[in-house]
Amino acid sequence: MTTIDQSGGVLRERFETLRKSEFPWTAETTYLNNASIGPLPETTRRRTDAFTAKRTAPHLLPDADLQQILWDARAVAARLINASVSEIGLATNTSHGVNLAARSLPLRKGDIVLVPEKEFPANVYPWLRLRDQDVRVEFVPPTETGWPDEVRLLERIRDPRVRVLAISFVQFSNGYRADLLRLGNACRESDVFFVVDAIQGLGQCPLDVQATPVDILACGGQKWLLSPWGSGFVYVRAELVQALEPVVAGWMAFEGTDDFTHLTDYNPSFHPDGRRFEMITLPFQDFLGMTESVSILLELEVESIASHLRFLRQPIYRLANSGAFRITSPTSPECDSAITCVEPKRLSVTLARLERANVVCSVREGAIRLSPHCYNTLAEMDRVAGILAED
Repeated sequence: MTTIDQSGGVLRERFETLRKSEFPWTAETTYLNNASIGPLPETTRRRTDAFTAKRTAPHLLPDADLQQILWDARAVAARLINASVSEIGLATNTSHGVNLAARSLPLRKGDIVLVPEKEFPANVYPWLRLRDQDVRVEFVPPTETGWPDEVRLLERIRDPRVRVLAISFVQFSNGYRADLLRLGNACRESDVFFVVDAIQGLGQCPLDVQATPVDILACGGQKWLLSPWGSGFVYVRAELVQALEPVVAGWMAFEGTDDFTHLTDYNPSFHPDGRRFEMITLPFQDFLGMTESVSILLELEVESIASHLRFLRQPIYRLANSGAFRITSPTSPECDSAITCVEPKRLSVTLARLERANVVCSVREGAIRLSPHCYNTLAEMDRVAGILAED
């Protein structure tokens, strides 16, 4: 596998070529906001534009071609996390997958769902709604640093009343990357369902579900996967696929419905694969775009992207170590990610300077959130670090 060395290495030219061809507007704007919305590569835009042009004349889009778009999207999602295509159901957002988990897992009165405090709302509200089943959500307080307390989570998992652990792969507000392997193994040992909101991790952090025991994973495509709004997927572990029935069923979730010539030959049996969790009709143009964007990331290799992003953080870390500002994100390789949150001495003043310099970022939980991707450069991060340190 190709690697990147401490000076940028052999991949520097490859990333620079990608930047110029797929994100030409970055010559004018420093975009560090992928944790909010990832940009579409030019290749993706061209493909979706061409599809939309055909959509004006629907006879140019045969049913078989439309269904192939969905199969291709399932396949590329499976490759991204090393899953089987049969374990993938397409979804228009992360919430679809979390709601699927909350309503389909066999939970009973008195069961407990563990959720770290400070989780993104998409991974909270579906579980809170289980109050109508007398299922309790237990929020586990963070550590003193504000990050998920994995030690406490591991302790609570051993409680026989705990049936689910729901956690983000990467925390939206500070970039903490959970140890999914350790947590997943503990859940498996205690017969606890492990549900992961992966939207802030996939595309910038490698994940192999063959090696990591995740039961259900939900991910939207509009952030680090550089994909259109309305694209995403849910992964359900093979052993669970046929054991779970969706509470809300799409009409093509059932066997035989792909034969449009006999749609009234109703078959009450769900598909034996991830299609049973899909809500047809799905936005074909968005999944066409997701296939293109994720293919670009797979060609670059997510491991190489992660190495590149660690390299880009060096100017931020260097000035933070000098006392110019404080980093509120993990910096240890065991739990870091591409999200780096900083607290400058004067937040509003620093934000105004960044805006004047055409730097796009976000504020989350009182800190400036920087979230670069594969197209960003060391020169950009040097300049941003300088602006952060001006106070």
